[in-house]
Amino acid sequence: MEILEIQNLTKIYKDGTTALRDISFNVKKGEFAIIIGSSGAGKSTILRSINRLVQPTSGSILFQNKEITTSSKGELRKIRREMGMIFQGFHLIKRVSVLKNVLHGRLGYMNSFKGAIGAFSKEDEEAAWSLLERVGLTDQAYKRAGELSGGQQQRVAIARALAQKPALILADEPIASLDPTTSETIMNYLYQICHEDGITCIVNLHQVEVAKRYATRILGVQQGTIIFDGSATELSDSEIQHIYQKKLVV
Repeated sequence: MEILEIQNLTKIYKDGTTALRDISFNVKKGEFAIIIGSSGAGKSTILRSINRLVQPTSGSILFQNKEITTSSKGELRKIRREMGMIFQGFHLIKRVSVLKNVLHGRLGYMNSFKGAIGAFSKEDEEAAWSLLERVGLTDQAYKRAGELSGGQQQRVAIARALAQKPALILADEPIASLDPTTSETIMNYLYQICHEDGITCIVNLHQVEVAKRYATRILGVQQGTIIFDGSATELSDSEIQHIYQKKLVV
């Protein structure tokens, strides 16, 4: 069953830069898809178009049979409830507690007044504690998020995304600023939880070997076009060199 269908997606920025060129691909429910490619290849634009942080120039994005590109603000708010987003820079509110940051994943389900005063239900608080346990951070719950290490902050971001009870998680370079050991920890948590909960996940990565270790499917992007779409075992050295525009060494 396909959860996401992208057809002829193009994005041209105001400065004339063509970030995406007529991209089409579908994602099945439960896939852990990883997009690889050089900086500026269009990886982030794909993810940001899916949740419409970026407005595509043309094309169609169907998420659970709902058209995203033409959705109204109200419709988009409902759609985004089911899309968790994890950023390279964590995007936490550093002055508030870890627990509150996780609870912010529930804001899309609350009215504006309750959200503004932080009137979270007992059910939401219990769920937030459970999520912190799953990412190994219950002992950090009352610390300010800004006091945590980068790896810990990214685990908070994962828990916050999961608090939305999403059908899809989009992770934009979630380990780019982390050391290899911490990166492995983050990817382990993300992969394991998505696998256990049946959540579809699309991740942007620079690290090819990490992609090959975790992905059920890899998409290679070059200059706004998908030039590889297959399994990790199908991603040969020559394919990698082609994606990253590197010459073969003879």
